[in-house]
Amino acid sequence: MMKEVDPRETTRAYAFEMWMDAPMPMLTFFKTLDVTRLVRISKRSGLKFNMLMCWSIGRAASHIKEFYMLPVGRKLVQYDRLAVCAIVANREGEVSSCDIPFSDDLQQFSAEYLRLTRQVAESCTNHDLPESMVIGTSALASYEIDGAVGMYSGVFNNPFLIWGKYRRRFFRTTLTVSFQFHHTQMDGAHAARFLENLQEEIQNLKV
Repeated sequence: MMKEVDPRETTRAYAFEMWMDAPMPMLTFFKTLDVTRLVRISKRSGLKFNMLMCWSIGRAASHIKEFYMLPVGRKLVQYDRLAVCAIVANREGEVSSCDIPFSDDLQQFSAEYLRLTRQVAESCTNHDLPESMVIGTSALASYEIDGAVGMYSGVFNNPFLIWGKYRRRFFRTTLTVSFQFHHTQMDGAHAARFLENLQEEIQNLKV
């Protein structure tokens, strides 16, 4: 469910006034994560690494209330649920987007991830969840990149994470992620806490 809220009655009142008319209201943070545990779990359990990343992102975001509000057009909208979007290579050799509803239950999320990404790949049709606050992701898993700054279109204000190929060094595996967010939605401290939460979710993941 989503509903418009009066920014003046929220904790984002000042940010809404300051940043809604800014020509470039997006910020991008970079963080190198230790994903050793995710890689090991993926290999041991057969669960997809990208799915585990998406679930960890949803878990980390679910504990930060700012993720449940988003500027949409000239309005501030509040949501009661989250989704994580994955970019899927479709059967025509192009890409489609697939919104997966977030669930605290890893097995349920994994089942939905597999079902929906397969559906999108075959149909070449995006799967959108407009009633959810969607966190975008893009995994360039075949390429070594140091980071990426997303394009601000002025249409989509959703938070977005991008990562490339993870890197192995001795006994650790690391992954550099970029996190772009709209300053009206959250401040730098919220974004930094989210990235710390993400590392904790990865470290504490149990299957």
